[in-house]
Amino acid sequence: MYERIVLAADGSQNSLRAAKEAGKLAKASANAIVEVILVADFDKAKSEILHAQSHVEVEQLRRKKLASVEEWLQQEGITYKVKVLHGEPGPAIVDYVNKEKVSLVVIGSRGLNALQEMVLGSVSHKVVKRAQCPVLIVK
Repeated sequence: MYERIVLAADGSQNSLRAAKEAGKLAKASANAIVEVILVADFDKAKSEILHAQSHVEVEQLRRKKLASVEEWLQQEGITYKVKVLHGEPGPAIVDYVNKEKVSLVVIGSRGLNALQEMVLGSVSHKVVKRAQCPVLIVK
């Protein structure tokens, strides 16, 4: 089935729901691994760096966002690894999954209405349009 599942996570409840779906899929395949990716958005990264005492503290703050996702994956005994990407979330995720041999991308939906999505765009919509592998959007 799916052996390399990329889970795009940002620490929100939507990403925790997406993690649970990725976990279900990972359990269905004996060799599956879930790659949890967090994108350090340039706009937000500037603020994080200015308010942090050191580079180590910045990394700890980023990993803290993923604590609930990592905790759940550990409890379920799912093999996973974490990768931090840098850039704008949509394009960074698309670039990563298109370069790597990824079986599936699982991403949470923020739940924008049609007008908000048209004006703002959404990360999940950008990933669905441009990823060269299957994408599962979890509401």
